Amino acid sequence: MSLEKRTRLLDDPLAIRAMAHPVRLDLQSLLGREGPMTAADAARRLGISQALASHHLRQLAKYDFVEPAPGKDNRERPWRLVSTSQSWRDAARTPEGAAAADVLEQLLAERALESLAQWQQQRNDEEPIWRDHAGIGRSGIYLTGDELAELVQQINSLVERYVEERPIDDQSTRPVGSRYVSITQIVTVDPEETE
Repeated sequence: MSLEKRTRLLDDPLAIRAMAHPVRLDLQSLLGREGPMTAADAARRLGISQALASHHLRQLAKYDFVEPAPGKDNRERPWRLVSTSQSWRDAARTPEGAAAADVLEQLLAERALESLAQWQQQRNDEEPIWRDHAGIGRSGIYLTGDELAELVQQINSLVERYVEERPIDDQSTRPVGSRYVSITQIVTVDPEETE
């Protein structure tokens, strides 16, 4: 596994559809937070059967989201992430890719809303440094297509710095006092106005 580049560009609709499954997203998240683990350990952590965890890990492996990791002995078969970030920005260039991206984005948006609701429940108990910098912000601006592309690239560059420096599945790169932070970027564009 190359640690040089941890972001994967997805353009295969089958791979995007393979990722767009709640258990598979849970498995990827778990492997990211905890590092390599066996199907049995993952199943216990997620409260699912080992057979179900194994099936979904094999599906993720089929599309290069996870791969076997070295185990303590020949009997242990842990899995690890291949990439820690994915982008499917080019998928919409085909109808099949757009449909697959729509399914995945809807699932990710639902999960982001669940995370927001959980955050809102705990926010008042958090220290100001966490409370004051999390939640939802909203801005509406008029941009050209080129300006939008530049803005999104700048935001992505800021996030990618940490993705590359601190791979989510490498606990040794986590600074003392750091916590898992989920950033969901939703950019929408209104239809052109006609005069």
